[in-house]
Amino acid sequence: MSDAQKRAYEEGLTRWGIPYSPAPLDLAAAFGRNAQTILEIGFGMGRTTAEIAEAHPQNNYLGVEVHTPGVGSLLREIQGRGLSNVRIIQHDAVEVLTHMLADGALAGIHIYFPDPWPKKRHHKRRLIQPEFVALLTRKLASGGYLHCATDWEDYAVQMLEVLGAEQKLKNTASAFAPRPQWRPVTKFEQRGLKLGHGVWDLLFEKPGARR
Repeated sequence: MSDAQKRAYEEGLTRWGIPYSPAPLDLAAAFGRNAQTILEIGFGMGRTTAEIAEAHPQNNYLGVEVHTPGVGSLLREIQGRGLSNVRIIQHDAVEVLTHMLADGALAGIHIYFPDPWPKKRHHKRRLIQPEFVALLTRKLASGGYLHCATDWEDYAVQMLEVLGAEQKLKNTASAFAPRPQWRPVTKFEQRGLKLGHGVWDLLFEKPGARR
């Protein structure tokens, strides 16, 4: 961790962090208001999360990440931007989803550039698997969305196959989706695009009227 990340972590975690607990989380109490909540799984260094939250102050954003420097970095962004609509849980996403978030609690879920585990023998470690997608779908409210992005083509193909097989989700595009306005282009992504690398977005919805 850099000194700035460490300082932000020490000063900000008690204010913006939510301790993991195997008990249902009251989102309204956690954010101090009633608003639709978007979950981001694996926010990395948090800049994209902060940019999205700053652009959409009407939403609550809950970030889940295990990497301490990343948590410190997002806490620094929260403090620097004066954000009040972001909270962080530093814990395993599956346990958070299973024990802390009620079914139908989320208006949206973001999973951007998860670890691609490129070696074929490691593909079983990839996050987007049928069982996990079924769990995500249960946590979405009717009308909610799941947005994934990756810069690994074979992972994109696998994501499309797995998400397309989930009967309670509907693809908003014929295959891959255009990048939605709410997802900023990262510096890493810009560099990759200039080099001719591809980026694939997938945007699925849980059919039904929004609550």
